[in-house]
Amino acid sequence: MHSSVLDAVGHALGMAFAMGWEILWALILGFTLSGIVQAVVSKREMRRLLPDDSPRSLLLASGLGAASSSCSYAAVALARSLFRKGADFTASMAFQFASTNLVIELGVLLVALMGWSFGAAEFIGGPLMIAILALMFRFLLRPKMVEAARQQAERGLQGRMEGHAGMATMAKHGSWRDRLTSGQGWTAISHYFVMNWTMLWKDIAVGLLISGTLGALVPDSFWHAAFFAGDPIMSKLWGPLIGPLIAMAAFTCSIGNVPLAAVLWNGGISFGGVVAFIFGDLIILPILNIYRKYYGVRMSLFLLITFYIAMVLSALAVEFLFGAFGWTPAAHNADVGRAAFSLNYTTILNSLTLLLAGWLYLRYRRTGGPAMMRAMESRPG
Repeated sequence: MHSSVLDAVGHALGMAFAMGWEILWALILGFTLSGIVQAVVSKREMRRLLPDDSPRSLLLASGLGAASSSCSYAAVALARSLFRKGADFTASMAFQFASTNLVIELGVLLVALMGWSFGAAEFIGGPLMIAILALMFRFLLRPKMVEAARQQAERGLQGRMEGHAGMATMAKHGSWRDRLTSGQGWTAISHYFVMNWTMLWKDIAVGLLISGTLGALVPDSFWHAAFFAGDPIMSKLWGPLIGPLIAMAAFTCSIGNVPLAAVLWNGGISFGGVVAFIFGDLIILPILNIYRKYYGVRMSLFLLITFYIAMVLSALAVEFLFGAFGWTPAAHNADVGRAAFSLNYTTILNSLTLLLAGWLYLRYRRTGGPAMMRAMESRPG
């Protein structure tokens, strides 16, 4: 008995470590590209650019959110900061969604672990989800609710990642070419690179451990039954409904969900179910509690219901759109826990990107990064 438990734990940890090794280069590359975008794109005037819920404001909010590349907690904190300082509530929520679902590192990781179809689905489904959410807000969100949420937001109650949200709105000077080619620009990139890791490493680790445990210990027959894998129509309808609910229970957020998404896909969840699961990072239980603190109980319930509906509808649309064009992968065979330590492309890419990560970290340490991070964390929300 004791031996079998140890074997099971060893198998789960081995699978988690193998998945981590398989995606390491994609994480480093994604965070580096994210740092470049964050350092180059100026968001100094974003509050002035988001005065209403017009298509122009929502498009700008989505673009700025994608450029911010925050984790879910930082995205929620930054959206509250924008709202407190005059941005439209709907535009702030669009920014928040884009900050977690339209970011470079998520796309890179999805393509590396699961294939191009999943990366494309996120970048097609994300804007669709924001459009659905904006329509629901326009017809269902009353001015009194927004005003009550603003009064609650003005109380300035703390959530998580408030300091990182402050760093994301720091002013940037010079043209984007100057910022990209100067030493100061690469110093900023190194700071954003480390910031992204500090925001997300716990979620990534938890996601890998949960994924390794479920992949190693839960039999395929359970997943097939839970996702109605034997019924193509029911599976397509059920996957988007259950995906966000699994995300709520998993407690991980942002790209930390991707390894578990791969396990669910191999277990038989539908293509749209994977998309809905990835979208579900903004309704996990800790973040729902932050909505309650930021905007009050009534608005937090409104956000839960409307976010869930938008996630389900956009995932269903992606499911049938990709199916119509033949873009849905035929086989459920994401590369989960099968990594081998040999001289292959994964080892080479990991070695090269680890050198890049080491150089960025040393630059961060030598240019006052730790002190700045501590100062940011001590700032009020």
